[in-house]
Amino acid sequence: MTQEHIQIPRKITNQLLHLAQISPDLEICGLIGSKNGLPSSCYPIKNTAEQPQQRFQLDPGQQISAMAKMRNLGEDLFAIYHSHPTTPATPSVTDLKLASYPEALCLIISLNTKGILEMRGFKIDHKSAQEIALSL
Repeated sequence: MTQEHIQIPRKITNQLLHLAQISPDLEICGLIGSKNGLPSSCYPIKNTAEQPQQRFQLDPGQQISAMAKMRNLGEDLFAIYHSHPTTPATPSVTDLKLASYPEALCLIISLNTKGILEMRGFKIDHKSAQEIALSL
């Protein structure tokens, strides 16, 4: 994916923002599948990090299950999403260090705003992030 602008459907945007709002103290996380390069499904996954308020770790069993479901539906991995309850929607040092799917978009939702949720997208490769413009 070498696009510099990505359209995220309203249904998926609303779902991600809702998930972040109902869990404001913990980082939520999951996967987004796509068909023909367009985001089509959201797969929330339990955060199993030791400190889920400060970082995320996808539950391995749920991640495998979500990837299998995507494959069965003919979807590709489009994005990995997570929230930042108290920090901006930019990749943390840990996000950069642990990113392991350079082909997937990294979507970050921030709750660190006054009344407005922020969501930004990044391509992370070799511990370096490039922001991708989102159209929500």
